[in-house]
Amino acid sequence: MKKIINDPANVVPEMVAGMVRSYPQFIEQVPDTEAVMRSDKESMKGKVGLVSGGGSGHEPTHAGFVGKGMLSAAVCGQVFTSPTPDQIYAAIKAVDQGQGVFLIIKNYSGDIMNFDMAKDLAEMDDIKIKSIVVDDDIAVENSTFTQGRRGVAGTLFMHKVLGAAAQNGASLDEIAELAEQVLPNIKTIAVALSAATNPETGKPGFVLKDDEIEFGVGVHSEPGYRREKIKPAKDLVEELVNKLDGEMHLDGSKKYAVLVNGMGATPLMEQYIFSNDLLNKLEQFKIKPAFIKIGNYMTSLDMAGISLTMFELKDDKWLEALKMPVATIAWK
Repeated sequence: MKKIINDPANVVPEMVAGMVRSYPQFIEQVPDTEAVMRSDKESMKGKVGLVSGGGSGHEPTHAGFVGKGMLSAAVCGQVFTSPTPDQIYAAIKAVDQGQGVFLIIKNYSGDIMNFDMAKDLAEMDDIKIKSIVVDDDIAVENSTFTQGRRGVAGTLFMHKVLGAAAQNGASLDEIAELAEQVLPNIKTIAVALSAATNPETGKPGFVLKDDEIEFGVGVHSEPGYRREKIKPAKDLVEELVNKLDGEMHLDGSKKYAVLVNGMGATPLMEQYIFSNDLLNKLEQFKIKPAFIKIGNYMTSLDMAGISLTMFELKDDKWLEALKMPVATIAWK
């Protein structure tokens, strides 16, 4: 294992320190935690707070999306490990402005348990709190760490739409209702060329032969649904889009947002090749995406691979929310 680190046990605190010191215009550290919050406190006043988080190793998720127009705070757990309830609770208290706090949770057993415990603590402090569990991964129904479908890169569209609503003054109840409307319209599927290597163990989550790929892997190197020989980019697109079509019934009369997401070790060159083939494939459905993002947004350490998220925009206000300017490290 070759990593640019010091002590494997200190990767998260040193990472958080580096982020907050490098980008003080966007974030600051919640004292005595590995959580970060918005540093523009004036623009948070009177607004609902949005808190997300999870295990580290997925950067820029989640801390890279903390800032005006997106998250109020993000809690960084140990690598691929849910943050503890006390750290989540500290982030909730730090961003509560009296209007309540909304939690965006990915569907992993540890995340759900720990965020729910923090939610209970906040309610004991009379903080109004609601939440949504994102389960956008269509690859498998149940997998390691998960009951039901996993929460993956589609979570970022939830961050963006709810972040715009909160910034524009929506109430806690309005944000909760919006989250429930948005959730079933976001779907994601991935393919991996190699697994992530956790710096604390020094071992990859799984091993593929030099000529193998795996469809449907999760962001913690959880197993997918099929392993086979490497294929050209256009064939990968064919597989992933057909899976999404089976779930979403793609239709040229509808509007879609698209996220092509690198998993950590996939060069942008390859992501753009994939995107070119993707746009060709979508033309067969007479679909021209109304919004598209390409890049490394929810990674899995050094995993080589790509995920594809499609979001059916049933309300034009959702598209407006995606286009609304923000002030964060990673969403430009």
